[in-house]
Amino acid sequence: MARFCACLADTTGQARAHLEAMGAPAPGHAPAAAPGAGLSLVTGEPGRATGPFTAHGRTAVGEVTLHNRPVLLAALAAGASATAPPPPDCPDGELLLHCWALLGDAGVALAEGMFALAVSDGPDLVLIRDHVGARTLYYARADGAWAASTSLRALRRWPALGTSVNLSAVRSFLTFAYLPGEETLLTGVREVLPGRVLRLARDGRVTETVHWEPREVVDAPGPVPDDPTGHVLALRALLEQATAVRLPAAEPAAVLLSGGIDSSLVTALAAKLHSHPVHTYSISFGDDLPNELGYSGLVASHCHTRHRILNVSGAAVAARLAEAAALLDSPVGDPLTVPNLMLAEAVAADGASVVLNGEGGDPVFGGPKNLPMLVQEMHRTPGAPWDEDRATAYLRSYRKCWTDLPVLLTAPALDALRDAPPLERHVEPYLLPEAEGGSPYAMAHLLNRLLHCNLRTKGAHHILTKVERLTASQGVEGRSPLFDRAVVDHAFATPPGYKLRGTAEKWILKEAVRDLLPGTVVDRPKSGMRVPVQQWLSGPLRDLGRELLLGRRSRERGLFRPETIRTWLKGEGTLLPRQGGKLWLVLTLELWLRSYDV
Repeated sequence: MARFCACLADTTGQARAHLEAMGAPAPGHAPAAAPGAGLSLVTGEPGRATGPFTAHGRTAVGEVTLHNRPVLLAALAAGASATAPPPPDCPDGELLLHCWALLGDAGVALAEGMFALAVSDGPDLVLIRDHVGARTLYYARADGAWAASTSLRALRRWPALGTSVNLSAVRSFLTFAYLPGEETLLTGVREVLPGRVLRLARDGRVTETVHWEPREVVDAPGPVPDDPTGHVLALRALLEQATAVRLPAAEPAAVLLSGGIDSSLVTALAAKLHSHPVHTYSISFGDDLPNELGYSGLVASHCHTRHRILNVSGAAVAARLAEAAALLDSPVGDPLTVPNLMLAEAVAADGASVVLNGEGGDPVFGGPKNLPMLVQEMHRTPGAPWDEDRATAYLRSYRKCWTDLPVLLTAPALDALRDAPPLERHVEPYLLPEAEGGSPYAMAHLLNRLLHCNLRTKGAHHILTKVERLTASQGVEGRSPLFDRAVVDHAFATPPGYKLRGTAEKWILKEAVRDLLPGTVVDRPKSGMRVPVQQWLSGPLRDLGRELLLGRRSRERGLFRPETIRTWLKGEGTLLPRQGGKLWLVLTLELWLRSYDV
């Protein structure tokens, strides 16, 4: 297993020295990159990096998994003139390099898959990230050089950069429970956004182009067409294609099955399309808690899968929380990190190399995250003293630590943040019309704006990165059919009234698979998995939380007010009624900062 590093400096010797410092020594027989460039692998870190490899005078390294190789090979063959197309069996990373070198950004836009690619292109370093953000890629500039890596730890090790805690990112994490944009928790390090191609010049200039961004392709607001059949059938065909290309070639299919509609439909499609058995995996936190095991068991029985339930105790979570936090390039305030890691272990122990999941249904087709915003819009009185703009209301809808920041952060931290850019900047481009300062890809329908925002923030920076890093740590590749580019494109070409139909969320998604699942699963209301965070924090994690958050290292870092932490640990004060979730965020952040020694 490996991740990759790339460097662009004044000389090749300098580039190699920087790579060595980041733990990515230049390979002995590497293809020659352009003068001043260096490309290498960081071995021993969980990832699928390969290279360096060359094509058409460029050298690249990448973490690349492609799902539509025939399409790309056909496009290259059709566009070839004097240049011969690549061999049909070339590695995925090399094939993507051919596509970009010969077809430019349009060649990248054709690719369906999970990829991060760094290319030495003449005097520049080019960074390419997939459409939805299934693979992450970071970059920084120091000592007159550029460095990029799929390993944030590698950039943390770069002495020339000298990173420290990014307070602006701390504030973002405590508000969203993830980092919603280019920010990282390390000063000077930025994340390449999904669907982008960055060209880094030796003189420090950065040029960004967009190879894909979802676009709204629906009629102006008005009545919903009476007959949805065409949209439903088209979506069904796309879901089958998205699932089929992600199934492993010659082994049983593994699926993480929660019992909700999203993971259930992926299970049903895998069972319908795969020529090998399907193995499903669910989580249990104990019989005394509300759970979805009845639904997941029903789906497993209906689809004839080999089903396995993994019991997760609070003691196991306490013992492995630091390990799970350390596996993530950016923290996520999700209490399912340890259970997700244990699921990945179970899948790997059964010999699977690929595991499918149902992630993506909510940000693409309209889950309950949007309801508070829709209600707010319905009752909004613009200009009233109590009125909030959409971006502010969106931040409030997360119900994390945003309103608690004045009493949670120390006075020096708040003072340092006084002139920091507003948090609303992360979501405003998606929520505003283009004429009011939104992005060029602003959408007319409010629901589509919310989905666009969810996809580009939580989808890319929480859901996908968590799945990718935790599964990769076990040598397993997590794949998400509902984040397929064609599926997403279809969602934004679907009338919003087919996604949220009355009170029925994700209506068109359910209709597209109604024949594959029991009606009790298709029509059940979304309940979500009940995670006993509060029980863990008052039980197995009580002493650990107190030691970490009130200990010397945390106090010396100077982020959190000890008196607030003490109050929260007791379950008192402004923390109520979401004491578990808020305290979990702070604990997760502290563990991540310690794992990166910042």
